[in-house]
Amino acid sequence: MKKEGFQCIHCHAFVILEALGTKHRNHCPNCLWSKHRGKLEELKEFCGGAMIPIGLTFKKEGINKYTGKPKQGELMVIHQCIKCKNISINRLAGDDQSKAVMKVFKSSLNMSESLRKQLKREGIDILTEKDEEEIKRQLPPNL
Repeated sequence: MKKEGFQCIHCHAFVILEALGTKHRNHCPNCLWSKHRGKLEELKEFCGGAMIPIGLTFKKEGINKYTGKPKQGELMVIHQCIKCKNISINRLAGDDQSKAVMKVFKSSLNMSESLRKQLKREGIDILTEKDEEEIKRQLPPNL
């Protein structure tokens, strides 16, 4: 039985759609790149641009009713389309490579201030050095 999948737009690896933690994979577990499937409003067609992983965030899970502090959500990858500049957030899968996740995190520490501000305007809190231990705790055990 042939597994359904796609070829990565960046590293060209064959990616199986179903993985631990998700049945709707949209990014490569090796490099975390994706392909933009969103529609361009002005053109009414699918974009199809390469989505580069630009950073990490935690899923917003609401407020802990006992502490009044935000609940710690799962680790998410932030993508930006190279073609149309659209930003999206996606769940990590159990077989995403920890080294790739850490590479995205380390690279995001040098993100431009204008992109940081854009993410903030969109309600996305990019992770910083203070989040590194929690990131490592949540990573798939495949180092």
